[in-house]
Amino acid sequence: MKKVVSYLVTVALLALASSLASAYDPSPLQDFCVAINNTNSAVFVNGKFCKDPILVTANDFFFSGLNIPGNTATNKVGSSVNLVNVDKLPGLNTLGISLARLDFAPYGLNPPHTHPRGTELLVVIEGTLLVGFVTSNPNKLFTKVLNKGDVFVFPIGLIHFQFNIGQTNAVAFAGLSSQNPGLITIANAVFGSNPPINPDVLAKAFQLDKNVVEYLQKQF
Repeated sequence: MKKVVSYLVTVALLALASSLASAYDPSPLQDFCVAINNTNSAVFVNGKFCKDPILVTANDFFFSGLNIPGNTATNKVGSSVNLVNVDKLPGLNTLGISLARLDFAPYGLNPPHTHPRGTELLVVIEGTLLVGFVTSNPNKLFTKVLNKGDVFVFPIGLIHFQFNIGQTNAVAFAGLSSQNPGLITIANAVFGSNPPINPDVLAKAFQLDKNVVEYLQKQF
């Protein structure tokens, strides 16, 4: 009897561990759960209320506009990202995927950032990009120059970047393994947090003069 109980406990623990290990975006238990932003629905899944399936239309699974180039002129780093996530495409809810268009001016940069909830798969449509990601300790850099048609993957949660090293505009598309992958831009988070991080902390961490840190904080 003790062996049976021990076996059942072990199986239960393994099942729990397996469910936790894959609990980024929960797998759907129905065909779809179109997100809706009101509380009149009886079903609540993955942070969103489900639209009544009877009221769902094809438009709930449709988004238009990724053919339009992003405005890189208004961005200090010369890039533009148009992310189609569950907030823009309600039919993505529970499906664990999203899509982005990335536009780069010549020498434009998508600065070092992370997606805490999603792996990114990037394909270059036009131009030449220098891309890379850095692992957790000991912080090894993996980098590659990508041309039209090339594909590169950025593992979930790791700091990565894309830089247009060409003299013409560049375009890329990226698929992400979450309906809401999240975004942490490193420089913005460190030097532009609200309220700001104590300059003494950053001066110590980056081995910089405190005046330099305060100058950087003013840029964000």
